[in-house]
Amino acid sequence: MLWLISCLALVASTVGCGVPALKPQISGYNRIVNGENAVSGSWPWQVSLQDTTGFHFCGGSLISQYWVVTAAHCRVIPGRHRAVLGEHDRGSSAEPLQILNIAKAISHRYYNSQTFNNDITLLRLVSPAQMTNRVSPVCLATSTISVPAGTRCVTTGWGKTQTTSTPRILQQTALPILSQAQCRQYWGQNRITEAMICAGASGVSSCQGDSGGPLVCENSNHVWIQVGIVSWGTTNCNVRAPAVYARISYLRGWIDQTIASN
Repeated sequence: MLWLISCLALVASTVGCGVPALKPQISGYNRIVNGENAVSGSWPWQVSLQDTTGFHFCGGSLISQYWVVTAAHCRVIPGRHRAVLGEHDRGSSAEPLQILNIAKAISHRYYNSQTFNNDITLLRLVSPAQMTNRVSPVCLATSTISVPAGTRCVTTGWGKTQTTSTPRILQQTALPILSQAQCRQYWGQNRITEAMICAGASGVSSCQGDSGGPLVCENSNHVWIQVGIVSWGTTNCNVRAPAVYARISYLRGWIDQTIASN
């Protein structure tokens, strides 16, 4: 299902956003449990957040040369953590990676670590990402966008799968967006706020290690728009339970203000 959207992401005007040089191949709009290997380089905004030993603990998305968006619950610490761009096979030493230090980690002032409400952090990089056919930014959903329930979108990451706690290859899975009513029916009226969007319950799920990574939908112009940030779900990554993502459209004003003032 395609939906119309205007792409107003904060990106270097020469680059454009949301259009991978290498086209993703998604089977059957088929932690990322029950996902599949991604095509190398086909999600060029995917970021691996790692400590100085190379341990991957969260995902993120490149939204401009200097900025990455991730989840607040990832607790990124400048100096202790780094953003790795261009990674696909975490076991390979042959990939052209960009390992960038983080200058600032700015979490939403109303992030609640108990409820995961407003689960978003912006990372300002010390030096700019170099745009290549393997590294480019995603577009961000505008504040006026609403994604219809049933829209099939994609989430990506190196989180836990059914067979391994940390897969070597970047995983992807297609999953449907749920309405707020459907999600509240599962999780309860009070747990799902306007700052959250739900997807899944379709036999696939994001899982631990995917946190902070993107939930993206393709519009009618074949541009990928990030609508969510992997936030929370069941502890056992139940593929029949909807996963919950921070809702970009709701948080877009905060994103724009934060970037403008930093």
